[in-house]
Amino acid sequence: MASHEFTSVRSPRIKGVRRLAKRTFRQRERRFLAEGPQAVREALAAVNGGSGRSPYGGTAHGVVDVYATAEAMQRHIDLMDAAHTAGVPTHRVSLDVMSELTQTITPQGVIAVCEFVDVPLDRVTDVRLAVVLSHVRDPGNAGTVLRTADAAGADAVIFTDASVDPYNGKCVRASAGSLFHLPVVVGVPVARVIDFLHEGGAKVWAADGGGDRDLHQVADNGDLNGPVGWVFGNEAWGLPEETVRLTDGAVSVPIYGGAESLNLATAAAVCLYTTARQQRRS
Repeated sequence: MASHEFTSVRSPRIKGVRRLAKRTFRQRERRFLAEGPQAVREALAAVNGGSGRSPYGGTAHGVVDVYATAEAMQRHIDLMDAAHTAGVPTHRVSLDVMSELTQTITPQGVIAVCEFVDVPLDRVTDVRLAVVLSHVRDPGNAGTVLRTADAAGADAVIFTDASVDPYNGKCVRASAGSLFHLPVVVGVPVARVIDFLHEGGAKVWAADGGGDRDLHQVADNGDLNGPVGWVFGNEAWGLPEETVRLTDGAVSVPIYGGAESLNLATAAAVCLYTTARQQRRS
């Protein structure tokens, strides 16, 4: 356990951590913040090879430092032990400093500085189920879709160059640690992603509320049995027509009640779990 306590936000080290809240500094240093015990636990598990699905598990790569209040260090001894096992330095900070480092109203007392985890597109191989986020701007939605993709057994989540930064604090929190579980690709044009998936033998479907194909019909026709890529678009206006034309078709989730539509995260969950079920049945 760390003996020294950081009590001033003017400390050069603390200033360096604080600036990672801004995208410019994150990209410059290729580091980001994972806030809360769940995110820190998953980050350390990936470093220690404990997740089994991590793209970099079992190496000394991933977590740079862990910062925690004295109370959090006592409450989350397992995290401190995991950091020690991974050779990750831990630093005790005051409540005031922790409040400055975190972006939540009620900080949970622990935060980690992590290296970027994204991989190049060509590192994504043997894809059975891939998720493509195109023009998705809300970090909470993006993080929730990432978490859902992980739960559904997806092999990769790809953030196109027009989508939100996956290292945004809200996105990282919404992913609930799933950011560390599966390959994430960042900043690739959507056309290139679709071509890549097609070249790998996958059918690529555009999730669109106005799609001319019904999700259940597509499933019943066997079009979800093989490798599949799903493209999800902007929360407000969906996918551009030119993007839809690059895919194998636009698919809508059937609505049997009076709701006008489904939000992005819910629609993604339905599409991904329907696909996962079909693939496992086949």
